Amino acid sequence: MIFMLCGTSDARELALQIRANGFNVLTSVVTESAAASLSEAGLSVRTGRMTADEMAAVVGELGVQAIVDASHPFAEEAHANAMTAARESGVPYIRYERTGLVYDNHPLLHIVPSYEEAALEAKRLKGSIMLTTGGKTLGTFTRHLLGEPDIRLVARMLPRLDNMEKCSELGLEQKNIIAMQGPFSRELNEALYKHFGTTVMVTKESGRTGAVDEKVQSALELGIHVILISRPEVEFGTVFDYFDGVIDALRTAE
Repeated sequence: MIFMLCGTSDARELALQIRANGFNVLTSVVTESAAASLSEAGLSVRTGRMTADEMAAVVGELGVQAIVDASHPFAEEAHANAMTAARESGVPYIRYERTGLVYDNHPLLHIVPSYEEAALEAKRLKGSIMLTTGGKTLGTFTRHLLGEPDIRLVARMLPRLDNMEKCSELGLEQKNIIAMQGPFSRELNEALYKHFGTTVMVTKESGRTGAVDEKVQSALELGIHVILISRPEVEFGTVFDYFDGVIDALRTAE
């Protein structure tokens, strides 16, 4: 049995390939919509956030032989919990992560190490600011940007009830909320930028499959400042950016 944390659009395909290579797989996701996608593919799935102890309990109860972490690059708590559970349970931890993108030294591209730095850079640039960083860290941006003169804050996020409730709690007006699920085409990105008069776009560097390159490149070509939050630096140990590497590591762990 392989216990697999899934948090990106390519994680489902990796889980299917692991299963096709003869392994039983139990996937783990945070949201019901992600669980539905995995269930539709015939994969066993557990829904909800897990502590390290809860993961270790699953390892013991099901005889898990390895933990595969294909959660989102910014899911630092999930990474830490999975590594702790693997270490305490004496099973291998294998990280799958998309290859990071390399951007040219563009004058409109501002690379920052954190959400806080991104908010402060956006405050400096002013204008119509579009957030594409999700609801979890929205408070960091509203704290610095809402109510500031010469700033319009627009948030693009998944159309989930908790996201809408957070927007309401933080004072983000409905007219400044884009509740949509991607992937977004280049044409749609450009249409949204133009509709909201976007002058600054804030995003996370999560890899090509997440279409961050399309979002960034179309913004830059329209003369929009892009604030790119770089991935957290985590010492994963065994990490692969291709499926076969993960599968070969699992065969070794048998």
